[in-house]
Order: sequence, then C-alpha cells, then structure tokens
Amino acid sequence: MSAPDAAALPGLPRDADGPVFAEPWQAQAFALAVQLNAEGAFTWTEWAEALSRELAGDPDDDSVRYYYHWVAALERLAAERKLAGPSELADRKAAWAEAHERTPHGKPVELMRDDLAR
Repeated sequence: MSAPDAAALPGLPRDADGPVFAEPWQAQAFALAVQLNAEGAFTWTEWAEALSRELAGDPDDDSVRYYYHWVAALERLAAERKLAGPSELADRKAAWAEAHERTPHGKPVELMRDDLAR
C-alpha cells in the first residue's frame, strides 16, 4: 500500500515521520482509504475533493474532529461508488457501537463475525 503525498490530503495531522493518530480507529480509517485507493475505488484527487467538502466550514480543526470528517468522506464515497449502501453502513455502525459497549475500558474494540450477521 502506498500512502498519498501530503499535498493530496488536506489538513492531515502529521509530524516529521508521517501521519499521526490519537486513536486506533483513526489509523484504521486512514488505512481503509489507502486500500480503497489502491483497489481503484477512487483517485487521490477524488479523495481530496470529498474530504475538502466534509471539512468546509468546520471551525474546529483539531485532529480528532479531522478524522470524523475523514470517515464521513469515506462513507460518502462508498455510497456514491455503490461500495456500500446506506443500510449496510448503518448496520456496520450499529455493530461497531455494540462491540464498543461490550469492550472493557482500555482494551481494543473487536468486531466479530457474529456482529455482522445481524
């Protein structure tokens, strides 16, 4: 997987070594975007445009909010490209919320196969 250069990702929180993530889900969202690009779901230009639309007008520029916009852009592109429909995205969100609720504090949230069978 090759990540896009910094110019293709507006506002990406980074340090001298590259992207930085405050939480594991942020790194997972980043990796998902990189993988979807590698599979041809969208170009980096299309990604930058989608992310820019999500970021437009948001006065809060801290890195946590940034990745919420990142996920929203992924969801929008997934729907536009018919990679996942609204009900599939809603089901997956609900499954993650349930997995989060049952996970002890400080432990990684894991989505099990049974979570997706609902």
